[in-house]
Amino acid sequence: MEIGTGLFTCQRRPDDDRSMSEIYEEMLELGRTIDDADLASAWVSEHHFESDGYLSATMPALGALAAVTETIEIGSCVALAPLYDPVRLAEDAATVDLLADGRLTLGVAIGSNPREFEAFGVPTDERVDRLTDATQLLRSAWSDGSISYESGFHDAAPGVTVTPKPDGEIPIMLGGGSKPAVRRAARIGDAWCAPSALSLEQLRTRVEDIRAVRENENIDGEFTIYVLQHGFVGDPTDDKAAAWERMRDGYLYLHRRYAEIFSGDSVSQLPAERRSELKDRAIYGTPEQVTEELERYRAALGDDVHFILRTYHPGIGTDAMCACIERLGQYVVPQLR
Repeated sequence: MEIGTGLFTCQRRPDDDRSMSEIYEEMLELGRTIDDADLASAWVSEHHFESDGYLSATMPALGALAAVTETIEIGSCVALAPLYDPVRLAEDAATVDLLADGRLTLGVAIGSNPREFEAFGVPTDERVDRLTDATQLLRSAWSDGSISYESGFHDAAPGVTVTPKPDGEIPIMLGGGSKPAVRRAARIGDAWCAPSALSLEQLRTRVEDIRAVRENENIDGEFTIYVLQHGFVGDPTDDKAAAWERMRDGYLYLHRRYAEIFSGDSVSQLPAERRSELKDRAIYGTPEQVTEELERYRAALGDDVHFILRTYHPGIGTDAMCACIERLGQYVVPQLR
């Protein structure tokens, strides 16, 4: 079982007086800490036009992380594929992968915020087709020679060759929790990322579905299951309540902002029932307690799962997040490898 972390959203809370430059520097410091802690991966997220500066440019952020790390996998979780020019995305991703010496995983999804699609002039009813189209064009662009795939949404000139080429294959990870999204990932992706809203039983069902689709349709090649969940690794001498106290404000702020992003309405505070649900879902506590929770996932899904424990919670403090990452690497990871 591999363990990674993130997702860097680079949001500035209203009570945070730092500049955006300082918040991006925090991301790089956390990236270096993840690399030093011998974790498997670090990830960035994407949304647009948000007042708190939610990270919008995945490829520049990943390029910066590539420059300050040496061994970890870096990736987007996820890039909103329908909003991109896929040829330009192919160029940018190839560049990041070369900067990272082959460590990039490109995570993509269809997106779900209608205001983002409106701002980019992309019809929401084309989301699925544009994602599938982009996935095929990306693979063609990274292959030897010129682009051979004829896109239904991008009029690339005949004979166009994307350069430079990545040195190897860039894995494409697809997100989404619905049955169509999961089966689409099984058929056209190299990996699937499970959203944090899924229960362990729902995860098990979807993983079984993916494996059945690939076996029944004779789809060869490696396929990775990534699992997302929020959490925090507290001090070994502390208790579960202290870990929750440390992550709580950033975690609930993030989900309050998600509620605003996806509804388009102002949300002053999450309802008590929702806050309780989020607390119950998160994985936090002492290193031993976190390890026990992750063992449940390994027992249900298998040893080859890549778990992304979301320890980036805006505004809780760089030192606190670095210490959490270090404890994740020192105490938890050795028990799960």
